Amino acid sequence: MSLHDDAVLVLKSYEEQEELRQTYLDHLAAHPDGLWKACQDGHITASALVVDPAHGRVLLTLHKKLRMWLQMGGHCEPVDATLAAAALREGTEESGIEGLTLLPGGPVRLDRHHTPCAWHLDVQYAALAPAGAEEAISDESLDLRWFSYDDVADVADESVVRLVEATRARL
Repeated sequence: MSLHDDAVLVLKSYEEQEELRQTYLDHLAAHPDGLWKACQDGHITASALVVDPAHGRVLLTLHKKLRMWLQMGGHCEPVDATLAAAALREGTEESGIEGLTLLPGGPVRLDRHHTPCAWHLDVQYAALAPAGAEEAISDESLDLRWFSYDDVADVADESVVRLVEATRARL
């Protein structure tokens, strides 16, 4: 199965945000290359909110280009067999934490936003950090920091706040 086929199946089984979900499916139907950065009309991206439920906190990255506190995530790559694998790869690369596991149940949210390269149609997962996890800043980040659930609204935009809320509801 191709990554494109996986993305369609994931989105068809996602039962929330009906209108936005349909926008993603329409994009994939119209763009066979709709998962790749080269697609100028926008592309599907995958992200992972790294969560430490035992301590009631999330790990956010201060994105180097956007200069915003965000969850880990980014462009799909040819090595990604599934959207979940892309989210887990991005989460691991950008957090430096080995042993992340995705929260069961598929994506937590969808979020469409404009970036300097194009529209991102982000499929957002949550990744559980293992006990004793130690983060390490990647080249794509200016900073990496744990925030309590309640402190996220003080540093991040509404998209991240909604992702944290949806993740907490699923935990």
